[in-house]
Amino acid sequence: MTRTPEMLHVTVQRGTANDTRKEHFEVPARENQTVLDVVSWIQQEADPTLSYRFACRVGMCGSCAMMVNGVPRWTCRTHVSRVASGGQLDIAPLRNLPVIKDLATDMDPFFDKWVAAEARHHPTRDRLEEFDPIKPDAPDRTEANLGIECINCGICYAACDTVAGNADYLGPAALQRAWTLLNDSRDADRPSILAAVSGKGGCHNCHSMGSCAQYCPNGLNPMRAIAGLKRETVKAALRGKRDA
Repeated sequence: MTRTPEMLHVTVQRGTANDTRKEHFEVPARENQTVLDVVSWIQQEADPTLSYRFACRVGMCGSCAMMVNGVPRWTCRTHVSRVASGGQLDIAPLRNLPVIKDLATDMDPFFDKWVAAEARHHPTRDRLEEFDPIKPDAPDRTEANLGIECINCGICYAACDTVAGNADYLGPAALQRAWTLLNDSRDADRPSILAAVSGKGGCHNCHSMGSCAQYCPNGLNPMRAIAGLKRETVKAALRGKRDA
């Protein structure tokens, strides 16, 4: 006699930003099954119109990030056995971002805030010159290295309650990148970075609740970077008053 596999009871948010609904699926439970495996099964076996994103499946790209039982996670690295409560899974798109369709969100606001935070390299040399050497053991390089493993997945942005309540807030990922560049000796425009992160929606809007650090899959701590930006922007402001 063939044994009927245990079933997972899965709820998936469907639709667009202006028309959302919940749909329920019964998905066979498998050993070592990930949440992304569940979503893929639904799309391949139950409803081919389900929209979602993924690429690498090994935690390198971050594109498969979704809300799983209310928590932002990489679905490719999240095993069902760790998160399913009584065989129940609730899957939704990342919060704090516009929904394009079903589980796929519009990442443009996330990256627009990177630009607004001046979280881009300002070169000191052009492409015809030799690379600017750096000392790996320099104190500022140590700070810069703390955030370089960010892969722009948006987990911290979705976890942040300040982002949820303040549309202007730049968010932990953009501010962490700004801190990385501020501590990079090869970056040529520290004043622009400090001006950008001290303005409307900048680092001083952070309430230090720590969700960004709690949920980062790479173990990064954007809150530490934001605290550093707060210190440096205050120092810059005091220097400006002193020199005025």
